[in-house]
Amino acid sequence: MGAMVLWPAAATMGFLFMTAVVVVLGAGSTARYEFERNGARAPQPVARAPIGNHPAGRRAPGRPADAAPASAQQPQAVAVAVRPAPAPAGELAWWLVSESAQVVAGPFADRVDADWAALGGELSAVSVFGARRADGTVAPRPSPEDRAWLSELGDQLDRLPDDWDALLTDTDPLTTLVVEVAAALVESGLPLYDAAPGAPAGGVCLSPETSCGGVLVSWRTHDRMSVQGSRGPAADAAVQQLMNLAVADTLAQLGFVVQTFGEAGAALVTALR
Repeated sequence: MGAMVLWPAAATMGFLFMTAVVVVLGAGSTARYEFERNGARAPQPVARAPIGNHPAGRRAPGRPADAAPASAQQPQAVAVAVRPAPAPAGELAWWLVSESAQVVAGPFADRVDADWAALGGELSAVSVFGARRADGTVAPRPSPEDRAWLSELGDQLDRLPDDWDALLTDTDPLTTLVVEVAAALVESGLPLYDAAPGAPAGGVCLSPETSCGGVLVSWRTHDRMSVQGSRGPAADAAVQQLMNLAVADTLAQLGFVVQTFGEAGAALVTALR
């Protein structure tokens, strides 16, 4: 009987003990949950990467600790595009100049770019090579193309025969005329004849005609045809006559006063219209 009475009592005590343990564990879990939830609500400091390690480098000096926050500082303007500064005065380049001689666009690397800019922008301006003055005008200068052309023309004028040596002066109108004729021919793709020894190539021969103040223009074939007679005298005469007519027509189209001179059909140029 004693054993039968003790067994239910022991079972009751065990149940009460286990219940107490469960209550204690539940209370601990609840306290831990409340602590973690409250900690998640509190503001946490944000870890910032050091500026010095940024691939773009340090953008600005570090702000002192007592400086005002970024939100309290004055707003800063951010440049989204940088336009190239105008060329300094004195730099040689191509410019677009208006009728009032003022620069409206530039500088440009070459004349083609300047002309395209005027065409695309519908600008009433002309392209001028030179140095931009401080007042916005341009002091014209010979362009690289002009210098190259003058050098080429000078090489061609060096081919003139010796008959011109005593006539060429800076003030003689005949000198101006022969230079104009030579320039027109070279621009047309026709070289001047080189009378120097060892120069067999043909070309346009310019001779002075002092009686009427003009330039006698005739065609000279290559030495192989004119001297060696490679194709016979008839072919040489025919080619020379045809070329004389072509040269005379070319000069007439370019504004020169041209007359036929001699049986071979040479041209006598007396003036430029």
